[in-house]
Amino acid sequence: MHFQFRKMAASSEPLQVRQQVDVSRLVQGLGDIKVPQPLLADLKATYVGQDAVDVQGKLSVELDMSCSRCLKPLHQHLNIPFHEQFKLVKPSEETDNEDDDTIYVNDENVDLVPYVEESFVLHIPMTAVCKDTCKGLCPNCGKDLNEGTCDCDTEVVDPRLAALKDFFK
Repeated sequence: MHFQFRKMAASSEPLQVRQQVDVSRLVQGLGDIKVPQPLLADLKATYVGQDAVDVQGKLSVELDMSCSRCLKPLHQHLNIPFHEQFKLVKPSEETDNEDDDTIYVNDENVDLVPYVEESFVLHIPMTAVCKDTCKGLCPNCGKDLNEGTCDCDTEVVDPRLAALKDFFK
């Protein structure tokens, strides 16, 4: 998944890029997330002048993960917006604009895969839940509280005030 600045400047049409990217190695250390299919990148690169190329589109991926509350299997489809702007600079030029969102590159040929992978990693949900009303598991016995309540004592007493617990009995 590459584009070249010279070819983009010479072409009047934007470059359509539709390619699959294997992102399974990016979630390899995360035990509760599995990526069964590759990520699909559907991008459009447009030359905007002054050695700059604007790349935008969307990334789609299916994730199999576990609910962070009750640990049930969960299937999620992510649609990730993608937008980056690249500017070709000569090695002798200096770039002072650290505040803008432009990515400055020294090479004529730009590989988009690292930027697609970065966008994917930034959009992985930190906590996924099967439903908003998921009650999770009992911290004492491990029973799924979505299926019913358990008989565990859920009253938490601050150990500093434990002596006062029986004061009013």
